[in-house]
Amino acid sequence: MPAPTGPEQASEKSLEAMRQFSEQYAERTDTYFCSDLSITAVVIEGLAKHKDDLGAPLCPCRHYEDKEAEVKSAFWNCPCVPMRERKECHCMLFLTPDNAFAGESREITIEQIHATANA
Repeated sequence: MPAPTGPEQASEKSLEAMRQFSEQYAERTDTYFCSDLSITAVVIEGLAKHKDDLGAPLCPCRHYEDKEAEVKSAFWNCPCVPMRERKECHCMLFLTPDNAFAGESREITIEQIHATANA
């Protein structure tokens, strides 16, 4: 049974899109999800929610005075410029193998995301 969606939750379509993007991007960049997959789940949920609300996966781990303006500048749209240029992910979604918090996985299920996002 799919998890309920509401004003504070991302749509299933965006959630699945962001889950797939995250797995593929981690593979492509030789990065890993955090060893605590609840962090990964919350970040993916935040990206999906921003995709629904703003039309782009704006980094959910930063404060913005004007989210729409930030989306247009694209600097903090995932993958953000620091990630693309230096493999520095403020959200701890994409971690290099030498990072102390890096796990061994590049996969997360939709069920794992729902278990954390709806907790």
